[in-house]
Amino acid sequence: MKRFTRITGLLVMGILTLGVVWFLGMRRKGSVITKTQRRINRAVFNPRQLRTAGQPGAYAGVVHHQGRVSGRQYRTPVGTVPTEDGFVVALVYGSDTDWVKNVLAADSAVITHEGRQYEVGDPALISLDSVADSFDDSELQTLRLFGVQECLRLRRVSGGQPQA
Repeated sequence: MKRFTRITGLLVMGILTLGVVWFLGMRRKGSVITKTQRRINRAVFNPRQLRTAGQPGAYAGVVHHQGRVSGRQYRTPVGTVPTEDGFVVALVYGSDTDWVKNVLAADSAVITHEGRQYEVGDPALISLDSVADSFDDSELQTLRLFGVQECLRLRRVSGGQPQA
């Protein structure tokens, strides 16, 4: 029994240590941690989240964007927050992600939010503080806890009306 307790204690400590390393890596935008998490998301979580992303009541919206090198069409689930003239997306992994680079290079994208598609353009990297009032208090607190400092602002085009 003593051996079992010791092994269990070591496993719990190991898991806690990994959790702390992951949290600090995400908060500090450590390249090894964020790149690993992005790969896991791309392979495991994004395909699952895309099943409901963009639908009414879903947490995530979908950014439809074109690869700046490949020209391929991509769909990326992201936390879209509507604003008066478009959307903001908190950049949890920072601005050095392919989807952000693609949108900035194309100067446009399509957002699916609450079951409707919106053509957006004029993308700009802005500080989280400049749009803090767009987020609810608990979400803002979580973003700050994880060290998120940037957002991507996207403005609606085509008269701001949803696409059919």
